[in-house]
Amino acid sequence: MKNKVYENPAAALDGLLFDGMTIMSGGFGLSGNPESLIPEVRASGVKDLTVISNNAGADGFGLWMLLETRQIAKMVSSYVGENKLFEQQYLSGELELELTPQGTLAERIRAGGAGIPAFYTKTGVGTVVAEGKPVETFDDEEYVRETWLRADVSIIKAWRADPAGNLMFRKTARNFNPNMATAGKVTVVEVEEIVPAGSFDPDCIHTPGIFVDRIVLSTINEKRIEKLTVRETETV
Repeated sequence: MKNKVYENPAAALDGLLFDGMTIMSGGFGLSGNPESLIPEVRASGVKDLTVISNNAGADGFGLWMLLETRQIAKMVSSYVGENKLFEQQYLSGELELELTPQGTLAERIRAGGAGIPAFYTKTGVGTVVAEGKPVETFDDEEYVRETWLRADVSIIKAWRADPAGNLMFRKTARNFNPNMATAGKVTVVEVEEIVPAGSFDPDCIHTPGIFVDRIVLSTINEKRIEKLTVRETETV
């Protein structure tokens, strides 16, 4: 069996990064971000990146780090509303944005992994999302054609992996990460724990190892809460 486990995040990305490439980066808000791999992309100095991710991190965290260094030329994203640096770069013309409805983004990524070049959806019909895209009628309803998304490298975060690359995700981190694992030419996964081969019940594997090329233990597991909301303690 090929050894998929790498010594550290820098080694796991070695030889994969180049200017102008497309990277998929997992995460939903700050949950399931590849916290250890993103700093290594930054340290590599690669530029003119197209990054496919639901959002672009938050102040000082996640993909924000690559925005700060102007390494990202284009984002394909769904949720961009609260990242002020993202907003500034987009409004100033520094950053190109392909805004995609969240469900459509997930399906475009899934389609890329499944080898489906295009599909039709009602989401976005009659809005700027549909501008320049074919629209067809099915059962008297209009649908816009969307195309797959694929990447040179997918960087994702999982909870556990075995040496073969079989993955388990924990709770909200099981968002875009599993689909992105299938849609990259090379998939690099950081995990919190690497378990011995045979540890997983096959029914509990979320992503089979056939989709995973490189594995590395996370060096950063901060798991920030983007907006902490708490309930006042009730007095009896």
